[in-house]
Amino acid sequence: MKILLATQKPFAAEAVAGIKKIFTEKGYETAVLEKYSDNSELTGAVSDADAIIIRSDKMTPEVFDAAKKLKIVVRAGAGYDNVDLCAATAHNVVVMNTPGQNSNAVAELAIAFMIFMSRNQFTPAAGSEIEGKKLGIQAFGNVGCLVCEKAKALGMQVVADDPFVCADKISEGGAIPITSLEDMYSSCDFISLHIPATPQTVKSIGYDLITRMPKNGVLVNTARKEIIDEDGLEKALESRPDLKYITDVMPDNYEELKAKFGLRVFATPKKMGAQTKEANVNAGLAAAHQIVNFFESGCTKFQVNKNK
Repeated sequence: MKILLATQKPFAAEAVAGIKKIFTEKGYETAVLEKYSDNSELTGAVSDADAIIIRSDKMTPEVFDAAKKLKIVVRAGAGYDNVDLCAATAHNVVVMNTPGQNSNAVAELAIAFMIFMSRNQFTPAAGSEIEGKKLGIQAFGNVGCLVCEKAKALGMQVVADDPFVCADKISEGGAIPITSLEDMYSSCDFISLHIPATPQTVKSIGYDLITRMPKNGVLVNTARKEIIDEDGLEKALESRPDLKYITDVMPDNYEELKAKFGLRVFATPKKMGAQTKEANVNAGLAAAHQIVNFFESGCTKFQVNKNK
């Protein structure tokens, strides 16, 4: 059994060692492809792999066509929009993610972003505090729950909206349920985004919602770039010179936004939510255990694509 660990953004060394140890104990071979520059390298490396662990690597139809022995892909992280699920299903390949393993890292980053923008990106000008401010959390999954917990510990008021989570669970998680996105945006000093990129959510956050925010509102995106209507965002920032936007998924028009709005916008050079050693280790080891469980017992607990 050959397992390919394919990561343009490499795991922490501790994670790689742990993954190899898990597979070695089962008699599996581990191959490692790191920091590659072109997807053709992935296509070549996967040709004789029975399983693959990836991070943000692109599993395109061409990759699946080349992977003649592939039975399972595990995305070490929650999102999986970098995997062509239709192609995977057509090739009878199971696709899994590792939900919850990166959640604390992302939640900490979201809180850090709020403080960073409240303090004017740590420039000398007087900033403000987040204690006593109202936070709206859009999507109340693993990350949203942790953001709520940390925000409340810092004295914030927290409301949340999630059409897939019942009001009782949101309340149990410490937030006040709110069923209208318009009401949430209108009443919250901060909005923290945790929705996936789906046909329903792509470009769903735009001018109309953003401009509902109160004076000095801050929109925080640690989810996906695609959920933002970037033209609408630019228009909102133009019409409301008090609003701010911060993200760890750089917009296509970031240079233009930065030139126009200065300290009111900020984007990390690369997606940073899961970029901690702890998240690396948690997600990597979880992915390895899921592959072992799949081959040993047929477990498909975290499968995200449909069977043919």
